[in-house]
Amino acid sequence: MTITASNAAKQTFIPLARALARAYQAFASYDAAGYQNSDLTVSQADVLFTLGNTAGLTFTEIGDLTLITKGTLTGVVDRMSSKGLVKRLAITSDRRYTKVVLTTKGNKLFAIEFPRQIEYLKKRFDKIDDNTRQQAITILNKLVDSFD
Repeated sequence: MTITASNAAKQTFIPLARALARAYQAFASYDAAGYQNSDLTVSQADVLFTLGNTAGLTFTEIGDLTLITKGTLTGVVDRMSSKGLVKRLAITSDRRYTKVVLTTKGNKLFAIEFPRQIEYLKKRFDKIDDNTRQQAITILNKLVDSFD
């Protein structure tokens, strides 16, 4: 069946797409509100939390583990570096790559902010029973697979 302007809005997946978008927007809004009392943006927190408890990661690894685009990531890391939270280290075995590591200040902030944000999010996720959470994970993974 060819999709036309007259039948496009009648596609059965549209309510699912809208529900998915609303769920993401609700989560993103709540998550962002959790940083109101910190000196971190959502992207900076994403990088901080990704680097925490690691020996550092390359830009490619950080990009693969976060929702930050490659073009945006450089600026995020630059701003975090100017705050003294991260530093860049050249990888001696391959000078094309740079590892980003948390500084002492970054590790201290991670130790405070990560558990605080997890506790903040936990309040909402605890409203969903384990079975429903598992069903949601299964369905969302199927959605991801359908776009790969």
